[in-house]
Amino acid sequence: MRSNAIPELIAIGESMVLVTPTEAVPLETAADFHLATGGAESNVALHFVALGHTASWVSQLGDDALGRRVSGQISDGGVDTRWTWIHPSAPTGVYFKDPGRGVQYFRTGSAASHMGPEILEGIALERAAVVHVSGITPALSASCNALVHSVVERVRASPAILSFDINHRAGLWGGRDAGAELRELAARSDIVFVGLDEAQALWGTLTPQDVRDFLPEPEVLVVKDGDVGATEFHAGQCCFVPAIPTRVVEAVGAGDAFAAGYLSAHVRGLGSAQKLRAGHQQAVLVLQSTSDVPRHTPFPPSIERTSHAHQ
Repeated sequence: MRSNAIPELIAIGESMVLVTPTEAVPLETAADFHLATGGAESNVALHFVALGHTASWVSQLGDDALGRRVSGQISDGGVDTRWTWIHPSAPTGVYFKDPGRGVQYFRTGSAASHMGPEILEGIALERAAVVHVSGITPALSASCNALVHSVVERVRASPAILSFDINHRAGLWGGRDAGAELRELAARSDIVFVGLDEAQALWGTLTPQDVRDFLPEPEVLVVKDGDVGATEFHAGQCCFVPAIPTRVVEAVGAGDAFAAGYLSAHVRGLGSAQKLRAGHQQAVLVLQSTSDVPRHTPFPPSIERTSHAHQ
């Protein structure tokens, strides 16, 4: 998006260069690699744009070739990068995907970790339809934590919807109490996404209903249970839609795709089952690829499938 208009979605958070094997083989033995861009919030923005919407990504990159590469790839995906800042000395982060074994990060001291509330100056968050953040950002540094709290304060006082993905990354929190901090941020958000496994690790909740009982404040709570399905709690109602069965190449990034599919359906005014199904459909595209944002044609929002997808 090149216009000065406020986009439907504003996503805020770190993105890095993603180094991934070209084929779905272990990082240790892979011979060929592909450089892409990966980051929870920019992933959501890219998928959201692919589904026919407008989105901006707010972040900070290093003044280096990798930062220019990240900004260029996100911009080439149709996402507005007008609010992406350059840090004069800190580097752009990098991470490696090891198919089937997770990821390895090199992001300590990155340009994005220096972000604070000041990067929001001049950004009309209140005029977006949705502002999306995740639990990764507050774990990066004290200033990033302050940034997310500033976002929450501004969006809560506006007509915009605050979307928050728990996205718990235990290794980023050190000795801090991630459970308490993430619960506080989730309780002040409008739409919350959380994996059932994350909720169990953070809060000891065992079922989707347990999570809702523990976190009754958000207007909408979406609990994802891997290849079982996803449950939405909204207005006293509970809706479950099973996942779409698929051959999983790599699961990392599928949760971001799910959030984008769900938010796309949400801004289109679709019902609970349609929103969950749209999330599953978008997640399948990532599950079948080693990329966080594969170049596949997404399911049209009108298509409904009854089979299931792993998140």
